[in-house]
Amino acid sequence: MQIQELTEEEFKTFENNHPLSSIYQTVEYANIMAKQGFVPLYVGLKKDIILAAVMLLIDKSKSFKYAYAPRGFLLNYNNLSLLEVFTKELKKFLSKKDIAAVKLNPLLIKKIFHPKNNTIENNKNYDEIFTYLRKLGFYHYGYNNEFEALKPRFEAILNLEVPYYTLYKNLRKEFRTKIRGAIKNGVKVYKGNKQDLSLLYLHTEKKYPRDLQYFEEAYDTFDKENQIEFYYTKIDTEMYLKNAQDLYTYYENESFKQNDLLIQATGKYKNKVLTKKMNIDMFYNKYKKELVNAINLLKTYPDGIVTSSILIIKKANTIHLFMDGYDPKFKKFNSKHLLIWKIIEKYSKLGYKCFNLGGVSNFTIQSHKYHGLNEFKRNFGADIYEYAGDFELICNRASYFMYRNSNAFLKKLKKFRIF
Repeated sequence: MQIQELTEEEFKTFENNHPLSSIYQTVEYANIMAKQGFVPLYVGLKKDIILAAVMLLIDKSKSFKYAYAPRGFLLNYNNLSLLEVFTKELKKFLSKKDIAAVKLNPLLIKKIFHPKNNTIENNKNYDEIFTYLRKLGFYHYGYNNEFEALKPRFEAILNLEVPYYTLYKNLRKEFRTKIRGAIKNGVKVYKGNKQDLSLLYLHTEKKYPRDLQYFEEAYDTFDKENQIEFYYTKIDTEMYLKNAQDLYTYYENESFKQNDLLIQATGKYKNKVLTKKMNIDMFYNKYKKELVNAINLLKTYPDGIVTSSILIIKKANTIHLFMDGYDPKFKKFNSKHLLIWKIIEKYSKLGYKCFNLGGVSNFTIQSHKYHGLNEFKRNFGADIYEYAGDFELICNRASYFMYRNSNAFLKKLKKFRIF
């Protein structure tokens, strides 16, 4: 058995059939990152057939080669002998190429949290695998709780292998109300294309480091095999005005009715009517303001308002949320709730097994910063997968020593503002 460089086709065939296949261990993702300055390298452990493989992204930006393996190796981590052989052979192979080290965050599950039942499913083999990785020379960066790692250590994954109406029933009651409200207020979901990706960029430019070109390159690359789709929501401002008018008229009439009843009421019944009238008047005033807002929005946006967007990748039986965003000015319309639900509904009906909603923080630790993100994804009924986190494997000690010292030197220069 020895490590060999693989062709794109060899790697693609292997990863397509591997249980740890990920959108980040694909030829498509490698081609996207190649345009971001990385050099892809496909390697596999062969003995007549490929037994294990990995797509590496080589960074040469600091004159030293450093490799990244997003979402780790494609191998059975429970097979410790295979893990050992692959690690040792990979180190030799990369050392000859003067690659200092490789950083990876494998899809090695530590725990699965089931929020609906408030239960935890532990990986019974995790401790043994983790200990063996350390024995093989992998340095562990620790159990980060937020988004400090190469890829999120926690992911929200929704099981789609139940009828869509059951998935809807499993949504938090508040979410079902928000989805119905979004529909009544004229929020509609549209399927877009590459030309519409500027909408996504407008929603993400302040929170995500990649530019519009990155989204367009991702779309082109994954679209070659019809693996990517873009959706967005838009408020129909005419429909929103119609709904606001209906609600205003209803509560206006109810307020008049309560006025008449209050005039006629006596004793304890009068207090009861007064309380009801106060509640109705509260809604009456609310929808009076809503009506004014709806009139102004129709004047300003006669063609509607784009409020949220999502780019998804279809891989095997899983839908991956690649990037999403929304316009915070129109957060109250709950467009993103409707958008995510419509994706869930569509792909559940099409027979997909999972919807990977992407990263969350460690929800067992109180974090005001990511509390909203965590609750949003959990309330769709998703389970939370906890992975091992980031590891680093030194391959060429001489190169690694220079690499680390170079990094330390650069940080020191920045600290004293020499450049």
